[in-house]
Amino acid sequence: MSGLIVRRTFAQIEETHLAAGRTDDQGPLKKIAVCAVVTNPFAGRGYVADLSELVEASQEIGTRLGEEAVRLLGQAPQSYGKAGVVGTDGEQEHINAALTSTFGNALRDAIGGGKAWITSVTKTGAAGTTIDVPLAFKDEIWVRSHYDAITVHLPDAPHPDELVIIAAVANRGRINARVGGMTAAEANATDTSEATS
Repeated sequence: MSGLIVRRTFAQIEETHLAAGRTDDQGPLKKIAVCAVVTNPFAGRGYVADLSELVEASQEIGTRLGEEAVRLLGQAPQSYGKAGVVGTDGEQEHINAALTSTFGNALRDAIGGGKAWITSVTKTGAAGTTIDVPLAFKDEIWVRSHYDAITVHLPDAPHPDELVIIAAVANRGRINARVGGMTAAEANATDTSEATS
């Protein structure tokens, strides 16, 4: 997978059937997070101005993580998000370099498209950390019913010289969502969003 050394990949799957003891007519909410643990080529090197090595290498990882997320979801995603954790010998800018539009566009293509900006979060952490990966409707960021997250636990990553790159998808919005605003159907009907990562 890519020009980066991959130590491991793993996935987290969760499926929710009820919220507040109720369901709706849209079926279970399934969320998938797929993670790649890779060696950080800039770990321990101090400030490095040019991070293009990570940016370029992220394209293949975005494709692979997106394809695996769709396979595990078993249907076309409605929501997506991306996240990452950098080990303590690196800096937050390293994981951000791995999640630019190069990664985002590859992820978007792998899941079957999407027109909205991909929600994202990054941080520095040690092995055993958790991170909340934000999710939003893939075709329009303003669809409130799909504002959500999946909490990912990283049992043995990142090591100090590693990055954890994460892609997440969901099959629908929150169960019993009822805070108004634009619906997914309305967003798809207007089709005015521009895709940027």
